[in-house]
Amino acid sequence: MHFCRTRTSILFLLLTLPFLIPSRSLADIYKFVDNDGVMHFTDAPTDRRFKIFMRDLKKDRKLRTNFKLGGFNRNPEEFDPLVMSAASEYGVDKNLVKAVIHAESGYNPNAVSPCGAQGLMQLMPKTAQGLNVPNSFDPKDNIRGGVRYLRFLLDTFKGDVTLALAAYNAGMSRVNQYGGVPPYEETRNYISRVLSYQKSYQSN
Repeated sequence: MHFCRTRTSILFLLLTLPFLIPSRSLADIYKFVDNDGVMHFTDAPTDRRFKIFMRDLKKDRKLRTNFKLGGFNRNPEEFDPLVMSAASEYGVDKNLVKAVIHAESGYNPNAVSPCGAQGLMQLMPKTAQGLNVPNSFDPKDNIRGGVRYLRFLLDTFKGDVTLALAAYNAGMSRVNQYGGVPPYEETRNYISRVLSYQKSYQSN
C-alpha cells in the first residue's frame, strides 16, 4: 500500500511499449527500479534484479500450487484461513483481499517496497501503527490490519471499490485532491490488476 513516483526514461518507454499493444500471447511481466529511480520492464528477465510485476491471468486462474516471487515460495492457500477470518470480521469480499495481497506482495510475507511498505498487504509503518498492527511481517497481523484499512476506505468512499483501491495505492489525500482516481499510471494499472485478480479468484 504505497505510491512511489519514479522518473521515466527512453529505456522505460521502450520496454513498456510492447505491453501496450494487444497480443494473443500473454506472458508474465517483470520489473526492477534502478538506483536512479527508473523503472525497467520485461517479459524475459535476464537480470536477477527483475521481480514479478504482473502475472498472466491464465496462470492466475490456476493458482493452486506454490506462487514464486523472487525465490520465495509460499502456497497462497496457506493464508486462506487468515483471509477468511479477517474478511468475515470486517465484511470485505475475501476475493478482493486475495487480489490485493496478490498485487501487493505476491504472497511474500517478508516483502518490503522501495517506499518501506511491509508484508503481505504492504502496510506503511505509520499506517500499521495507526491500525494497531503489532508486526507487519506476521501474516495474521498484516492481513487483519490491511483488511481493516480496506473496510475503512470502502466506508469512506461509500462502497466504491475503485476509489478504495486508488486510496490504498496512492493515498486518500490524492483521491480527494483529484476528486476521484488520480491521473497516475501506476495507480490506474494497480486498480486494473487488482480487479482482474479479483475476478480470477472468483472464477476458481
